[in-house]
Amino acid sequence: MLPFHQVVKSEFEQVNELIIRQLHSDVGLVENIGQYIVDAGGKRLRPLLVLLIAKNFGYRGTQHISLAAIIEFIHTATLLHDDVVDTSSLRRGRATANARFGNAPSVLVGDFLYSRAFQMLVAIDSMAIMRIIADTTNIISEGEVQQLINAGNPDTSEAAYLNVIHKKTAQLFEAAAQTGAILAGASATQEEAAKHYGYHLGMAFQLVDDVLDYSGQADELGKNIGDDLAEGKPTLPLIRAMQRGTSEQAAMIRSAIEKGALEQLDQISDAIHSTGALDYTLACAAQHAEQAKACLADFTDSPEHRALVELTEFALQRKC
Repeated sequence: MLPFHQVVKSEFEQVNELIIRQLHSDVGLVENIGQYIVDAGGKRLRPLLVLLIAKNFGYRGTQHISLAAIIEFIHTATLLHDDVVDTSSLRRGRATANARFGNAPSVLVGDFLYSRAFQMLVAIDSMAIMRIIADTTNIISEGEVQQLINAGNPDTSEAAYLNVIHKKTAQLFEAAAQTGAILAGASATQEEAAKHYGYHLGMAFQLVDDVLDYSGQADELGKNIGDDLAEGKPTLPLIRAMQRGTSEQAAMIRSAIEKGALEQLDQISDAIHSTGALDYTLACAAQHAEQAKACLADFTDSPEHRALVELTEFALQRKC
């Protein structure tokens, strides 16, 4: 457990227990796949965000436990669907659910998790929270489709790429923070600050993820290096390297994106490093992290507030 988890250690454990209970199904395969995904672990930053934000604004009830589990179920459902679409074979250091159980069961269990999340959401009985979560799942789906359209397209612009990661990644961070604030009865100003904090944190997190795809270690990342390139995803390091590199480097990267090819991964990695594309991407991430911290400026000093600051630093410094 990371240091910022300790602030809400008891609640975090309750979230994990609730997730296990809510995975119950009369269909054994549903529980098997759900349990397989849960057992893989992960940082659970999105549900953590719900807990920290709600407690920061003085929430004293128990519904933040359910809301955190809902956010995690939605995230897990997107991972199950992502891995099928991307034909991924490794996540968090072991075989993906689709590699272990097959594509069809993985998609259907992802659907189960989505529907279970909304069953739990009804019990919270907040139309404001329901609206945000409903909009969020729709926006994430749009981001997935847009990423699919962009795959294999080396002409994807930086703006188009940033729009995709906002929808695919930052949107759920944003929803977690905003709904945590709403649950706690925060003011409109505080709710807006929490929402923007979540957005900037999510953007920083994803941009660092893009850097790690070309600079991390597979055993630390829990996934294969170069997975994004193998899927033809024109991420920011690749877009920047094509802009700043030689015509030969740009042509090599364009070809690799179009084909989803890893044959020249070493040369492409060299190009990404030599053009400063990784530094540029990290600088973009750092800018978002600073903006996230700025959103916390008017929050009351508390252990939860300090944990939220630490979370932005972790997003930048993480190695996996």
